Amino acid sequence: MSDDAAEPNARVLFRIERVDGTADVETPWAFDLGDDIYRLDECLFFAYSVSWNDEVYAPYDAKEKFPVFRRVHKKSGNRSIRLILDPPYEPGNSTDQLLERLLNMNCSYEGATKRLFAITIPPEIELSSIVEFLVEQEVEWEHSDPRYDELYPDGE
Repeated sequence: MSDDAAEPNARVLFRIERVDGTADVETPWAFDLGDDIYRLDECLFFAYSVSWNDEVYAPYDAKEKFPVFRRVHKKSGNRSIRLILDPPYEPGNSTDQLLERLLNMNCSYEGATKRLFAITIPPEIELSSIVEFLVEQEVEWEHSDPRYDELYPDGE
């Protein structure tokens, strides 16, 4: 997903604990910037409050055999929303058309499966315009960066 000519050279481990004691784990590609700082080169499908191109602090963990995410070091300005699509993506279907419309709104996306997609909203695009569009389309989605409770801390 990077605009750079160089290829990402590291993977950063994100472990997202669930209420039941299990965890989701993802290891997106990133650029090693030195001093345990990495710039993410993929969207995240389980982690919250982090987006494509954010710089994260992730010291190497010998037990995990990966740099492990500890915190966001520097925000890119990108925001993220995740979609659960029905019907699943197929070229030419309504889901494909929805994703094409998001591209036309200057967003980008990555798919984990034919149903789960992460949408990146660049800084110059109003988050509310994308939210309104998704609500109008009656798409199942969630805020991932920023999280809903970060946007509406009083539960509005």
